[in-house]
Formats: sequence, structure tokens, C-alpha cells
Amino acid sequence: MATTFTLPRDQGEPLVEVKLPANITRQQFLEFKPFELWLKTLRQSLRLQSNRDHVFHDRKERHTLRSINVQSVDWFGKRIGFIKMETVVSDENGSPLPGIVFLRGGSVAILMILRPQVGDTHSDERFVVMTQQPRVPAGSLSFFEIPAGMIDDAKTFVGAAANELYEETGLTISQHELKDMTKLALKDAKGSESHLQKAMYPSPGGCDEYIALFLWERTMPLIEIMELKDRLSGTDKEKITVKLVKYEELWREGARDAKTLAAWALYEGLTREGSLEDDEDDEDE
Repeated sequence: MATTFTLPRDQGEPLVEVKLPANITRQQFLEFKPFELWLKTLRQSLRLQSNRDHVFHDRKERHTLRSINVQSVDWFGKRIGFIKMETVVSDENGSPLPGIVFLRGGSVAILMILRPQVGDTHSDERFVVMTQQPRVPAGSLSFFEIPAGMIDDAKTFVGAAANELYEETGLTISQHELKDMTKLALKDAKGSESHLQKAMYPSPGGCDEYIALFLWERTMPLIEIMELKDRLSGTDKEKITVKLVKYEELWREGARDAKTLAAWALYEGLTREGSLEDDEDDEDE
């Protein structure tokens, strides 16, 4: 049976009516982590309208969250997977902002760069570890992308990244070996909203998903690198095949995948700025 209730609020916040379908309870909805984070972030953004330099500072243009209509809920066994909802965020004249929201939460993606070692010498050649796997939403059975996955039991960006590397490539990675490129890039970014996640938002017009982009770079014997090629990994449902791409061809081979292009761009920018070396120095201190 469908449910309607008023969203819990802090003092001074307006009433927000919430409508739920029959397959989710009020408690389950309010405790869904992606919703909790989305609501907290939106409320912070709405409060920022009181700043004089905000685009909606004029009181008539200030926007307020007025209602939430949950249209569908997808369950992954006993836990919520995705929620689709229609929200009304409008100004005092009732003019709304686009408000269809697909909630799925945070993800991680990892740029894995391997440098071959032949005997006692290091090659200038670089390989990037990628995966091919079915992505039915894209209509593909062999989508080319860097390793990635949702934040689940790991709870943290770096923990999720290490888990995904193992699941998709079979390589065991220590968390301290991973560098958070999005966090490094945003450290000195101007105009960045500090209350948003330190991550890349691939589709902010319709989805809450944010992706932290990590780097793992290592020198390995060439024979070990080649052993990764065409390795089968992942679960039976995922059907992942590991692929190797030359670094100089990454922008072309990964052109359909937003997280691959974003990771490549961050790596290029951070390398040019020297931030990756600075980060290593900071970790050593």
C-alpha cells in the first residue's frame, strides 16, 4: 500500500510531502544512504542561496524543496539498489527546476598504469588495464572501460577501489598504493562547491552518482603484465575480460566511457602540474 508522510526537518525548513510506492517503507527510504546524502547535500545548497553572491540570492528567486514522489524502487535481494523519484524544487512563483532524480549512490573507478620491466631496465612504454563486459543499459555486450564499481560494503572510496581492482583484475592492491586523483585536483579548484563529494558527477542532470577516480601505477615484469591480457574475472553475471591498452591510445579506445576520459584528463593535468609527485612526498613525511 502506498504511503504519504512529511519529511523530518530542522527548525525553519518548510514542510516536504513524500509519497512512497508499496514496496518500500518510510524507514527503509529514510535510511537509504544515497537518499540521506542527496538530501543533506541539497539542503546545504539551498541554504547557500542566502549568500549575497549566489545566483538565486534575490528572495523571489530562491528555491525550496517542496515535495518528493518516489516512482519506483529496485531491490538487490534484501537491500535497496536504485530509487527513481520526482522532486519539486521551485521558487516563490512556483517555477520548478528539473527534478527527476535517479538515486544510486557513489562509485569508484581506477586508472591502472603498468610500466614494463625487462631484466634490469625499465621501459618508457606504458599499458593501461581495462575491462570488457556486458553493459545492457548501453546496449552493449562488450563495453570497454577502466575498472569501476559501486561503493557497498567497503563504505569508503579507497576501500571500494581496492576491492574493485581485486574483483575485476585479480590483483591484490594495498589501499595506500592508490592515489585519489579527484581529491588532488579539487584541492585548489576555484568555484567548486565544497559540500559536494570529492568526485566526478558523470550525469548530474538526472542521477546522483558520483565517481572518485583513483590512480594505481606500478612497474612490473613484462611477462606478468602480458599474463593479465584476456584474463577472465568478475562474477558469473559480470563476465569480465581484462584488456591491455597502450597509454597513448587510451583517449581513443576509452572515448565512449566518461570515467575513462575523466581519469585520463586528471592524470595528464596532475602530471603536468607535478601534483602526483608532491602527493608521494607528502605520504613519505
